[in-house]
Amino acid sequence: MKNLTLIFLYSTLLISILITCAATDTISVNQTLKDGNTIVSAGETFELGFFSPGTSRNRYVGIWYKKISTCTPVWVANTKTPFANKSGELRVTQTGLQLLNGNKTVIWSSNSSGSGGLVARLLDTGNLVVLDQGSLVWQSFDHPGDTLVPGMRIGVDLMTGKDTHLTSWRTDNDPSPGPYVLRVVRNGYPQLFVTQELDLEYRFGPWDGVAFNGMPNLGENSTQFVFDEKEIYYEYKLVNSYARMRLNSDGTIEHMNWINRTQSWNILSAAAIDNCARYSICGPYGVCNINNAPACRCLEGFEPQRPDEWSIADSLSGCRRIKPLSCENENRNGDTFSYIAGVKFPDTNHSWYNQSMTLSECEAACKRNCSCTAYANSDIRNGGSGCLLWFDDLMDIRVDDEARALYIRMPASELTGSTAREHGSNSKKRTVIIVVSASLCSILVFLILAVYFARRKKKRSKTTILGPVPTRDEKFTNESGKEDAEMSSYSFSVIAKATSNFSVNNKLGEGGFGPVYKGVLENGQEIAVKRLSESSTQGIDEFKNEVKFIARLQHRNLVKLLGSCIQGNERMLIYEYMANKSLDSFIFDACTSSMLDWPRLFHIIHGIARYEPEDIRLSALQEGLADTSRKLIQTECGYIPPEYALHGIFSVKTDVYSFGVLVLEIVSGKKNRGFSQEEHNHTLTGHAWGLHKEGKSLELLSSSLRASCVESQVLRSIHIGLLCVQHHADDRPTMSSVVLMLGNENALPPPKQPAFFAEDEMPELRSISSAPTLDSVDTNTITLLIPR
Repeated sequence: MKNLTLIFLYSTLLISILITCAATDTISVNQTLKDGNTIVSAGETFELGFFSPGTSRNRYVGIWYKKISTCTPVWVANTKTPFANKSGELRVTQTGLQLLNGNKTVIWSSNSSGSGGLVARLLDTGNLVVLDQGSLVWQSFDHPGDTLVPGMRIGVDLMTGKDTHLTSWRTDNDPSPGPYVLRVVRNGYPQLFVTQELDLEYRFGPWDGVAFNGMPNLGENSTQFVFDEKEIYYEYKLVNSYARMRLNSDGTIEHMNWINRTQSWNILSAAAIDNCARYSICGPYGVCNINNAPACRCLEGFEPQRPDEWSIADSLSGCRRIKPLSCENENRNGDTFSYIAGVKFPDTNHSWYNQSMTLSECEAACKRNCSCTAYANSDIRNGGSGCLLWFDDLMDIRVDDEARALYIRMPASELTGSTAREHGSNSKKRTVIIVVSASLCSILVFLILAVYFARRKKKRSKTTILGPVPTRDEKFTNESGKEDAEMSSYSFSVIAKATSNFSVNNKLGEGGFGPVYKGVLENGQEIAVKRLSESSTQGIDEFKNEVKFIARLQHRNLVKLLGSCIQGNERMLIYEYMANKSLDSFIFDACTSSMLDWPRLFHIIHGIARYEPEDIRLSALQEGLADTSRKLIQTECGYIPPEYALHGIFSVKTDVYSFGVLVLEIVSGKKNRGFSQEEHNHTLTGHAWGLHKEGKSLELLSSSLRASCVESQVLRSIHIGLLCVQHHADDRPTMSSVVLMLGNENALPPPKQPAFFAEDEMPELRSISSAPTLDSVDTNTITLLIPR
């Protein structure tokens, strides 16, 4: 018996020695780790090896905590291609890490080749790295799964466009990619979004200097958020190595740490996921309170957009203003701001920020811009600092216990004094303080000189919503003989003086509508004057309606209309002058196209997507189309979809189509209309579609961009462009979906055949003018909405 005991102890010691010898933190080139062995980090916090999650029999290579009784993976390599048995191998080759199945087939690779001998090492942070002579060539932290551990980041590299995000498991037993994704969204002021398949599910934020609204505040220095010109990232920084944040398979987010005493994971906190957390459940200007029934109500000064739907607790249509803003009626003195606290800040997708401005400067900036709907401090630390401006409708507001202050633009007639508002939980009353402005302010217009240069125009004084106050030498009347007080007009003498009496030296160009001249007003502002042809038969009232309609668009991607001039047979439109011309003069010109490399053009595509088409008020657009007999139809541009060109049907998907054409034009450097290839008569969209089907989409790329392009971004842009130009409007994505698709690397749905697949399928103006559903079209007075 004694001998048997000694043999047993000796055998146990030998096995222990063998396991210890197999335990290492490094694998070098040509070394192989087979299923059953384990790499242990130097700090002995994490292990890397083969495992089966939960009740699954599939085998995966992953990283988990070493000294925890419950196997808790924090990273998995082969999420999509598990091993069916224990025949798998992990090896290091000259092309990086490779996973091989029993048939020696590579099922996963890090694709991290190097010049010398590669080494794979598991660090004590849980980061698996591949080194080439000491230099990092790949790391698992750049490819997170469903878990963040201290030191790991999610965010966007603005130099390369790489998006790093969390993706949920399919189930707790299946680590394949699930439907939920948590990512940093960089549009406007940064936020965190959870999406389900591409649909917005939950929003956290914006970042307030301490935390993302809706995400748990884990204490000082527990998290870090950095955004600058090079990168935007959110980092988990808890000191405790046995702590993690996980995006669960049901879309919930939990922060956990390990408790040795109970040998279990303790949930420190969880992101606020409830009925009010659903994105924009109460629609524009609606507020969700989880303690109320029904949960949705309108902000004070607003009423339900569709009362019949609200009566059955369907509030997605949101709210509308009871009284219009005075700014919209050209009365600069009538708007002020209401103060509201105890709510989650609205979606900052359409926002602007400046970290150095004071709150009073922020208010002044918002008041000077009629498109600004709200403002607040961007940072709540040290009493508040920085400026955050909202544009367009305020979306996704909910009651919370935070004391952040939000200032919402309201007409002064709606805010005659202080009122009490119930915002907090448990029926707590909060006071709404009405801030009434007592001074007249000149409008400060933030003009984007050119999207591709990503800088703002200089601030100009003495401007109004329709531009500089004109010298009114004459009074203009409509065809009924009554003076038109609504339309801001320039006198003919002012415009003649500004253009040196329409000198040929000031002529910028000429089209079917007539010549365009450069002018300089007395206050120094440069303008572009479109002088419509005298052969036009358009009436004055019709022309004025068109002018008012275009002015109401207030779209960031269109040249801004400053005013008009009507005298006798003269019809003139006064636009802002673009000193650097418009985007088309760069992308379609062989000489200037080299000035814009791919990273800048990709940034331009992002910028355009952010403002399409939500910045246009659809109701105003539809009204304008009726008033102007749909004179926006200009099929020669190649931007008009079939449902509008043939049937006059207009929707937000109309702009989606136009955006898709523009993306393909930017990528190719070619115009859609007039595009030709020797082998076929397709339009540009048809040509792109043909190349896509053949797997040759990169051939569409302009030769001037090949040296600077990021192939994955180019292919993704072309794919998204084709999704936007699909023949049927219902098949096209929304612009909010486009923004998400541009900002991530998720799989895209296959596009269907585009509209106007061949050149001879494009309808001519004569066929449109005879269509029974459209009014006649005067080709001499068609107004082009020129993209910036």
